[in-house]
Amino acid sequence: MKKFYLLPFLVAGALLASCGGGKYAATEKIYKKKAKEFAALYKEAPVESQLPKIDVTDKEWIGSINFGVRKPNYVMIHHTAQDSLAQTVKTFHSARAGVSSHYVIGRDGKIVQMVNDLYRAHHAGLGRWGNDTDLNSSSIGIELDNNGVSDPWPDAQIDALIKLLTYLKETYKIPQGNFIGHMDYAPTRKNDPSRFPWKKLADAGFGYWYDDVLETPPANFDVKIALKVIGYDVKNLDAAIKGFKHHYIQRDTKSAELTDEDLKILYNIMLKYLQ
Repeated sequence: MKKFYLLPFLVAGALLASCGGGKYAATEKIYKKKAKEFAALYKEAPVESQLPKIDVTDKEWIGSINFGVRKPNYVMIHHTAQDSLAQTVKTFHSARAGVSSHYVIGRDGKIVQMVNDLYRAHHAGLGRWGNDTDLNSSSIGIELDNNGVSDPWPDAQIDALIKLLTYLKETYKIPQGNFIGHMDYAPTRKNDPSRFPWKKLADAGFGYWYDDVLETPPANFDVKIALKVIGYDVKNLDAAIKGFKHHYIQRDTKSAELTDEDLKILYNIMLKYLQ
């Protein structure tokens, strides 16, 4: 009889645990707290925090009715260089690591969103693409569960990525040329995603790939200018060439030398960015 009377309390306790607990209850609480703090900043009239910092006497806050939230204009793709999706989630819960991305995609195609699209995730770090030196502020970061050395790229994972990219491109009107890899933005320190099927993405409308028939570039073809047109930071030309090779050539990536075939590919990709 005592067990019978205890049963409703046990059931209620289980329901409460399923609603308010869970493996990620602690980190979800931190996420909600930070989101609430950011919401307060957005809601605040700048006269309370920003305007006082401007060193003029005559100043006034008059709110406009025409404004919006962050609009992502790029997508940056990474590989995790870790052993599992769970390990990456754990890393992105580490305040000490200080890194994150908006999405993580498992080998089986599971998509885990970890940061709201409208927030600034910490995935890009130092680098440059075109004139943009802070892609954390202007991009969506996507991490793909892959060790970066020998893991294949399963169809389920790439198919899920393409579905996610389709949503992002349509929602935020992201240009085709603005789907890049981490190694494009930061070629001096990154090579991810390595061995990646960029052609499959380009065929689906995300980024560019070179044509089957390639034209020989003109005699005055300038490699540095071509890379700059595409978006690479050419202050370190060797690094820019290696970044390009990681993306488009995918062989001999430790060398900054370009073969005649490589030059044709570079010329072809440059023309696509000039369209």
